[in-house]
Amino acid sequence: MQNPLLSQAVNRTLIALASCLLAAGAAWGKPLPTELFLRGYSVIPAPQNVALQDRDIEFGPNWNYRAKVAPDHIAIRTLLADLQTFHGIDLKPADPQSKDVIWLSVAGGSVKTGADPAIDKQAYRLKIAPGRIDIIGNADAGLFYGVQTLLQLVKPGPRGTLLLPVCSIEDWPALQLRFLHWDTKHHQDRVETLKRFLDWSARFKVNMIGFELEDKFEYPSNPVIGAPGAFTAAQLQEIVDYGLERFIQVVPQIQSPAHFAYVLKHPEFADLRADGNNYQACLCDERTYQLIFSMYGDVIKATRGVQYFHVSTDEVYYAGICARCDKPYNPENRSLKWIEFARRAHELLKEHGRTMLAWVEYPVLTRHIPLLPSDIINGVMSDDPEQVKAEKDHGLRQLVYASMQGEESLFPNHLALGGEQELARGRLESAYETILAKSGWGNPIGVYGAAWDDSGLHNETFWLGWATVARYGWRPGVPSVEQHVAEFMNVFYGPCVTGMPEVYRRLQAQARFYDRSWDRVVSRVRGPGYGNSEGKGIGTTRFDRTLPAPALPSLPGLDFVPVYAGRYARLMDEARHMALENDVLLHLLYETLSKASRNRYGLEVFLSIAELLGHHNRMILGMAVIEERLRSARTAAERNRAEEAVRQLQAAYQQARSIVDERKRTYDYLKQVWEKSRFPKGQEVNGREFLHVLDDTKDHRADRRPDLSYLIAPEESIGLESWMTRLAELGQTYAKNSGVPRADFR
Repeated sequence: MQNPLLSQAVNRTLIALASCLLAAGAAWGKPLPTELFLRGYSVIPAPQNVALQDRDIEFGPNWNYRAKVAPDHIAIRTLLADLQTFHGIDLKPADPQSKDVIWLSVAGGSVKTGADPAIDKQAYRLKIAPGRIDIIGNADAGLFYGVQTLLQLVKPGPRGTLLLPVCSIEDWPALQLRFLHWDTKHHQDRVETLKRFLDWSARFKVNMIGFELEDKFEYPSNPVIGAPGAFTAAQLQEIVDYGLERFIQVVPQIQSPAHFAYVLKHPEFADLRADGNNYQACLCDERTYQLIFSMYGDVIKATRGVQYFHVSTDEVYYAGICARCDKPYNPENRSLKWIEFARRAHELLKEHGRTMLAWVEYPVLTRHIPLLPSDIINGVMSDDPEQVKAEKDHGLRQLVYASMQGEESLFPNHLALGGEQELARGRLESAYETILAKSGWGNPIGVYGAAWDDSGLHNETFWLGWATVARYGWRPGVPSVEQHVAEFMNVFYGPCVTGMPEVYRRLQAQARFYDRSWDRVVSRVRGPGYGNSEGKGIGTTRFDRTLPAPALPSLPGLDFVPVYAGRYARLMDEARHMALENDVLLHLLYETLSKASRNRYGLEVFLSIAELLGHHNRMILGMAVIEERLRSARTAAERNRAEEAVRQLQAAYQQARSIVDERKRTYDYLKQVWEKSRFPKGQEVNGREFLHVLDDTKDHRADRRPDLSYLIAPEESIGLESWMTRLAELGQTYAKNSGVPRADFR
């Protein structure tokens, strides 16, 4: 489901409903700060019920623990590991003489939730008192979540002590399933990276991952599909097992039968393309079902222990377009063909004991909802009240969908932006309102925090958004987005870090300037596309991002018409401002890196992005400098000062050279940083090369090139190196004609 847009009417309805559901006492339309937060404590998600006393206790190495669960229980191991990692405390088992003890236990029904059993088992009670801390879970998951809350509550106090609030907490989630989305369309993370992601997901009480595998799995039945270095079945099971131990199901999400170019690009499957379009498989060919279901089977075998399977069915625009289809292609038959695929997929998955998730969206018609099996989970609750009602009447459950990334470059729109975009809400606010409103609609079973890989952002940029969906899936509407951001920075980077919201805001502002600074021209790289959601042959024009090369003088008098001094004057002004802002951003990032005690690698990624954005600003300004040098060269030529004219031409050349050299250094640095957590994009493994074929329908920026250089492709399209070659030739000719003995352009 690619970044669905709400209609204005539905959008207004959601906002109004969200406002009605906000916590009482918030006269200005947002909840008041929680009592824990007002006391300086940060917990994500916010607990449901907190009885807080007006005192704190000191916590430290004098504490011990006693457990009524197995010694190797993940709750105990996590408690010991995180206290050591984050606070340097080596917690020991209690002996009979121990006075300050953490008690851990599981007792069904300890917390009365009145909720479904699947939610009830996630409940826990945490009671903190002088000399004793009790963590009791209704089940193992509840105990684990209680430990996560305790770990987040530990905060530094005066004189180097650690503090905890005297309180009693009873807590459980509002929604059963809390999904985060891992999209691997255009990159592959390392196994140790994904384990780290699972650790932090568990800290935020996430219990589901939608793992969009694409070609990053080996598919033993059809090994040609798997990209070089794709996860083996053993590696995928290792990731799954690591998650299951932490009460997280890593749910396979297989894009099919659309978004299928990663399969249909291969010559072996060319005959299955719908109308020759590698974006979608022909749904009137039995071989399509055999292929897709064999892929499902391969993934099921490598994800033992997982209850769910996401078949995606994302943007199946062309269901029924195929020479083998015997019915007219129209909305009715298109919807029925989608229903047929979903029913057959459900039948297969049911045989394997899997609950099926799907994007129940276009081209499905509302009147066809009753034709679906009623135990399917719709992964994207509709904005159409009629469809929501039809699904509820039929018994379908839904996930409240919130996208944390769509088409933004380099950094997501987490926060609202001022200036020209002052009316644009940030994605955090949108997720807050959507989850609050839709948790009361239909028949929701959970939330889904999407983070699409279309534009090729680094996953480290998604954590604030992921934590937002996790938080509001646990307790919709509480706290405010502003409190959430503050707590996230404290929990995720450590209590010594300050000013991180400003880092995010500046990164976002820099990235949005990057987006709007380019010209959009009809693509010189790609031909027309197959079509879009409105049909074949519609919206086929592709566009490139680029800027013009600087003006090139002409002989004999070095006359030229400036490019950047005229219609790009406003761009220059913005670039000048953004260059100064980028300098402040870099200082903030270096300061934060010196203070952060957690997730320092994410800050390193941010630094690499800031460096690339800073280079972009300087590149634009450098174009004006080049033209200023050319203007000086023309003036010198007019005054018959040939040697000075040549020096100015050389200075223009050197300015261009500095831009190109800096681009290369910046890209190499970014690549080095990003590949610490992920494999080289488009890697070759054991002599097997990655087959890069572009999608006939979609045009993702991160797919424009097989490697990471899609990030610098717009700048390279300017052709500055070619311009330098022509300038050097022109300069040498001018020098020779003018009797200047040396004209070195290197």
